[in-house]
Amino acid sequence: MENTTAQQVQGVSMMAAAMFFLPVMDAIAKWLSTVDSVSPATVTLFRFGFQAMLAAMIIIAMTGVKSLRPVKLWGNLFRGVLMGVGGLCFYAAIKYMPLADAIAVFFVEPLMLTTLSAILLKEHVGWRRWMAVAIGFIGTLIVIQPSWELFGWVSLLPLGTAASFAFYLILNRRYGTADTTLVMQLYAGVGGTLTTLVALFFGAAFEIGDMTFGLPANALSWSLLFAMGVIATTGHQLITNASRLAPASLLAPFQYLEIVMAVLIGLFVFREFPTASKWLGIAIIVASGAYLIWREGKNREESEPAYN
Repeated sequence: MENTTAQQVQGVSMMAAAMFFLPVMDAIAKWLSTVDSVSPATVTLFRFGFQAMLAAMIIIAMTGVKSLRPVKLWGNLFRGVLMGVGGLCFYAAIKYMPLADAIAVFFVEPLMLTTLSAILLKEHVGWRRWMAVAIGFIGTLIVIQPSWELFGWVSLLPLGTAASFAFYLILNRRYGTADTTLVMQLYAGVGGTLTTLVALFFGAAFEIGDMTFGLPANALSWSLLFAMGVIATTGHQLITNASRLAPASLLAPFQYLEIVMAVLIGLFVFREFPTASKWLGIAIIVASGAYLIWREGKNREESEPAYN
């Protein structure tokens, strides 16, 4: 019992640490696109490129070159494609939207995951969870509505990120994790890089400014791009390890520390602060998402055949 408790405390600590790290990566992306004029697609390219490079270096150092070969190549690459699409949407959104708003909309992901699980995996979802999904989407509309008036379609881009990540998690549920987390990160980085290269090709062809390539102009920009790769690799390793040490129902509330961190960064770095209506929407999204994750964890622990 004591050993289990210690593992859960360690898992919660890792999740909390990841939630403090990842918004810093997003803030760097926003800084690069707004202050240093690096296009969101270029930011995405180097974020995934550096992640793949770092993961490959760690794998080779720990277990040798042979360990780079995955068990499920195409599955891992497709996961990377989904992450690449999500990254492109999110970094384009935060160039224009407040950081906290974009992250709050992204946290509609547990609601999308529940919906997709019912449609694609035929999982039973009871009325309580459907009610939580509906309420959560209302909260999302409350957050999006003022942003829609200011930014138009850009305000919907975080929904694209949430949908991509929900499909990514569906693949994890369906096909399992035959490969190590580092190998998965390596090929997620490769898939994300390839996806961004395709986006850059079409961006150049159709002259879409946010989807065009441009080398960073100074050493600071290069350092920040590399830091994003480090934070991405570290943060996702922390989340994976936390999930192995503690149940999702325990970790769920700590995931929403990411919104708190985003609000603080937005306030002190970008002079952004959510309005009262957005705070209401954020609270609804957090409560609905946390309930869904808690309910699913509880049902699994009790081994109930149906979710109520």
